[in-house]
Amino acid sequence: MTTPESVIEIGSTGVRLLVCEFTSENQQNILDRSDMPLPLGKDVFTSGVISQDTQEKCIQILKRYKEQLAGWGIKPEETTCFASSAFRDAKNCDPVMDRILVQVGFRVRIVDGIEENKFMYHAVKECLKNQSVSFFQDNSVILVVGGSTTEMMLLSNGKMAGVHSLRLGTVRIEQQMKNRTISYDDIQRYVRESINNAKGSLETELNLSDVRRFVAVGQDVTLAALLVGRPISTFLWEIDKRDFAIFTKEIQDFSIEECVAKFKISYNEAETLQVSLLIYNMFIHLTKAETILVPETNTRTGLLLSKRSDEDEELQKEFNQQITASAKTLLRKYHGDEKHAECVSMISTRIYDILKDEIALDDHARTLLEIAALLHDIGSFIRYDNHNLHSQYIIKNSEIFGLSRKDISIISEIAKYHKGILIPQDEDSFQMLPRSDRMTILKLTAILRLADAMDRGHIQKLNDFTITIRNNTMIFQTKKSTNTVLEKIALSEKSGMFESVFGYKIILM
Repeated sequence: MTTPESVIEIGSTGVRLLVCEFTSENQQNILDRSDMPLPLGKDVFTSGVISQDTQEKCIQILKRYKEQLAGWGIKPEETTCFASSAFRDAKNCDPVMDRILVQVGFRVRIVDGIEENKFMYHAVKECLKNQSVSFFQDNSVILVVGGSTTEMMLLSNGKMAGVHSLRLGTVRIEQQMKNRTISYDDIQRYVRESINNAKGSLETELNLSDVRRFVAVGQDVTLAALLVGRPISTFLWEIDKRDFAIFTKEIQDFSIEECVAKFKISYNEAETLQVSLLIYNMFIHLTKAETILVPETNTRTGLLLSKRSDEDEELQKEFNQQITASAKTLLRKYHGDEKHAECVSMISTRIYDILKDEIALDDHARTLLEIAALLHDIGSFIRYDNHNLHSQYIIKNSEIFGLSRKDISIISEIAKYHKGILIPQDEDSFQMLPRSDRMTILKLTAILRLADAMDRGHIQKLNDFTITIRNNTMIFQTKKSTNTVLEKIALSEKSGMFESVFGYKIILM
């Protein structure tokens, strides 16, 4: 018998509960779900804080969900409770999280837009897995319009080309334009200008005019699919691009009350419907897609699927490939030396695998090392001198699919220390990090410095070698007869951290 799993999402416009179970064939059966409105986004976008009234409403909703979950035998500590960007942006988010924990027992985890993209990717992939569509081979877009942000994934020939969390959300727009005399044309112009501002950055990764597949996810676009689309399967619809544009234009003339009455939706949902569909419509018209695929899924489903994929080696391998693809797109954006990056990445991961037991980190740390190795020289785009510092800046301010802000911050620190005389322990900012993060950065930086030294000339001279450990010495034996003087000099300069962290002397033969 399978054990029910539960997740609660605290979003910009409501608090949502999902209880489901997974069969032995990994099929999801929804057992229970609830959706209660909460004007959290309005509070944050107008005053910067979550008001006392909204806090009280949130607590009451969570207490109700606690009782609901008890009927399934699920305790608060067994429930994943997460909050999205609007909650994170609140100045008083920490005390509110503490209040929820003390009064209700749910430990709230704040996820950023990039993590939301990861969850949504899992959810969409699950919906499309049995369909005869070429979504995961084509140039494609996945778009999710929320109350606070619009989440966007770009796939080039099925590989992740870029991810973006755009500050273009329905509640955010509504609050920015509140108390102004506005028309449909005003809102349309505001949205168009916001999209155009982001378009240039998006098209450094994938030309939107080359996109053939467009996937839209969300309650509003699902409503449109039910009204003007056609079903493909139980949880998947398709809408003709022209039909969607006509429907979007028609509803702009409706009042909120008319939307409630006509579409049988809540007032809370009706407030954001028109702007939401307008954003979807404008994005699809930047592409060559003729239809919109609309899966009925959400971030909550994706989170539960993501947890299960961590236990499935094949799924995790495929997911890691998408992370790597996203990092390589970032590398190309800044005209990095791909051959050198891939060589250093290969050497780094080979060293990691040899020392896996001694490193005592999880498989995710190996992924962080791989991405850090790919991006360590990316700062050369700005200037070669001190390029490690420029690499840190670029990485820290970029978005990499599948990695959290904390992951990206760790990778940026590894890139910062991959060269030069700087050592992490001399930095106050490093000492303030949690001990586990400090050890991860030290170990992975030590490996990266070693791997970078072995391709000092950027000509991949040492891409065929064996690694042997004897006593307190790690020996690199090249299989081809070649002059390694330059690499030996580089190793003598950069192996000090590795010897300090792992206790091995390095010999290149």
